Amino acid sequence: MSSVVRNQGSCVAIRSLSPSSSINRCSHASASSDGATCGRPAWIGKRLTCVCFKRKGVYEGIYFNITPKQEERLNRLRHRMKVYFDGSRPDHQEALRALWSATYAGKELHGLLSDQWKEMGWQGRDPSTDFRGAGFISLENLLFFAKTFSTSFQCLLKKQGGNRSTWEYPFAVAGVNITFMIMQMLDLDASVKPRTFIRSVFLQMLSENEWAFDLLYCVAFVVMDKQWLEKNATYMEFNEVLKSTRTQLERELLMDDVLRIEDMPSFTLLC
Repeated sequence: MSSVVRNQGSCVAIRSLSPSSSINRCSHASASSDGATCGRPAWIGKRLTCVCFKRKGVYEGIYFNITPKQEERLNRLRHRMKVYFDGSRPDHQEALRALWSATYAGKELHGLLSDQWKEMGWQGRDPSTDFRGAGFISLENLLFFAKTFSTSFQCLLKKQGGNRSTWEYPFAVAGVNITFMIMQMLDLDASVKPRTFIRSVFLQMLSENEWAFDLLYCVAFVVMDKQWLEKNATYMEFNEVLKSTRTQLERELLMDDVLRIEDMPSFTLLC
């Protein structure tokens, strides 16, 4: 079930609500006189989120229940986010080897400590030092991208599309930064209270597909590269490109007809 509520210029879209979810309107007594969006939804009860919009001095909004499936998948995703990369763990070592094999099929890796990793865009011969910002999930994201959309992955890795800069972004390190950017955008590390509408929308998508975060990562990577080319950017401008990438993702996630990651217009860039 989908529902869209419009308040004469403000639009709140609740996507793919499950039958167990409930929607109600709410009104907050305190409000400022501007017509801007309320940046922080109010928490009004266990598992109950209120997404509020300010218009002409009145808060108007919608609140809905977080379903058990959403909570379960969110907790699972949070757990993934909290795992630090540990080079001494056999499963983490194996994931690195799997990334190499998926990236350079048939090319032997001489060791987990090797200058070969620089070819992929790691800063040094030990890629584990680059995972500190986003943890093991950033490696999982790269591996998911390499296996699920291998053509796009290889194209971005080899910088094959468009008029490339003479000072390009390092592919693998860019991927780690994209993971961290998405975690911030979705506010997934919030322990209890959802603080953004983007997060509420994503939870609906996560309930439909437990790989929603990984799919969004792939979309974000191709959007970032597209923004990079359009801006004719160099590495010194990478942070600005990342900000514009986030803005584009947020805009697409809030579109009325985007119910899944696959519905995002930029998803068509993947192949």
